[in-house]
Amino acid sequence: MKVLLGVLLLALASLCLAQSDIPPYKEFYFDQIIDHFNYQTAKLNQPQTFKQRYLMIDSNWDRSVPNPPIFFYSGNEGDITSFWNNTGFVFDIAPSFGAIVVFAEHRFYGKSFPYPVNEAFDLDHVGLLSIEQALADYAVLITSLKEQWGIPDSPVVTFGGSYGGMLSAWFRIKFPHVVTAALAASAPILVSSGFGSRPSFFETTTNDFAQANSQCPDIVRKGFSQALALAQQGPSGLKQLSAAFNLCKPLTSTAEVEHLILWVVNSFGSMAMTDYPYPTNFLAPLPAWPVKAACSILLDAAAEGQYLEGLAQAAGLFYNGTGGSLPCFDIWTEFIECADQTGCGTGPAGSAWDYQVCTEIIYFPNTNNVTDMFPPRNWTRGDLTNYCEKTWGVTPRMTWVATNFGAGNILASSNIIFSNGLLDPWHGGGFLKSLSDSLVAIVIEDGAHHLDLRGANPADPPSVVAARKQEVELISKWIGVTPKSRK
Repeated sequence: MKVLLGVLLLALASLCLAQSDIPPYKEFYFDQIIDHFNYQTAKLNQPQTFKQRYLMIDSNWDRSVPNPPIFFYSGNEGDITSFWNNTGFVFDIAPSFGAIVVFAEHRFYGKSFPYPVNEAFDLDHVGLLSIEQALADYAVLITSLKEQWGIPDSPVVTFGGSYGGMLSAWFRIKFPHVVTAALAASAPILVSSGFGSRPSFFETTTNDFAQANSQCPDIVRKGFSQALALAQQGPSGLKQLSAAFNLCKPLTSTAEVEHLILWVVNSFGSMAMTDYPYPTNFLAPLPAWPVKAACSILLDAAAEGQYLEGLAQAAGLFYNGTGGSLPCFDIWTEFIECADQTGCGTGPAGSAWDYQVCTEIIYFPNTNNVTDMFPPRNWTRGDLTNYCEKTWGVTPRMTWVATNFGAGNILASSNIIFSNGLLDPWHGGGFLKSLSDSLVAIVIEDGAHHLDLRGANPADPPSVVAARKQEVELISKWIGVTPKSRK
């Protein structure tokens, strides 16, 4: 374990150096329409606008060149500064295109709340949180900025990863007169439209660990088996289980064991998503190839016959972070159960995503302990509906996203790149084959969750280098701008 700690401390140091590659931004606030679809807002004595935050750099803009391209990031479920700090690809290519870069924050996230945060999730306010409202925000913002800058004919390329990737694709589909082209990275459009995922989220997570070492999935299964056996032994077993996981608050019931299991599952899924070839701090401060790091912990523990302890230590890697030294784990604040079985996150952003999964973005990433390494869990439509009606007073609209955006039936659209990494647990829910010459799928063999949106790094696998090259070529073709060579 001393060797592992040394590796993690070195990784943290490397991570801090990598942060300096991200350029500083200018922060602005736009008076955004609070409800694009209700013309009675003023009569209802409701606020008519709110402050939507956006970040930008315009240092690449050559004022002598008419209508420079705009590279627009479609902000997703979180503070926009986090995506600015983890989307270096846009900054890498913007200078050669002479592009203005704009990152727009999604309503109800970060600092872009239509109401004070302590009121925003009241049931009479949270209904303003929707995909449709967010896309309308982006369309109004871009149109207004182009008018303000006097560049009405500038082509717009929208970028996004994960939910932001879906937004980018849907933005191009819904507003083709505003958006010229889109890069939708790791966008699980099909699974979020009710079509399932092949392979499933947790099946890919398991495959990632098997790829690191074929023994690791069985070690995880044995660790869970020991945990469940202890849970059945009453207070003494719960005490042993709490000690094995170094919990701040000891377990008191088998129901709490279910939460512990979800805490562990969230850790493994998150490490698979962020299985990048160098240290990052996107979801948590993690070393390079965190799946391999966690697998090494599992193998070391298994060599001593300590499967439960290995499971606990491997799960702790995600929550403890590189070089971390938490005195104990508070599983109740580190993981909060919600509508999304892959995890919603914590704080206001977690609440916002919980509501979105209860309304429009609906999927069922279950586990079965056969095609995956996790204890069986069957989260059904009935379970989701009951939870959402109780929590938010809403019934999920299971087919609305497919009806509204077309799901796989998008041949009427064009100029969209769908990139997916095969290490990413979400890849089975996205487009893995091109639908046309201008609806292009790019598969990245050694890529985790939207690795191609991250900045270039010496540790990048050849598959992501090739993907970025193809993306630049397609963007250049679609917006009619040839990138200049950079010295």
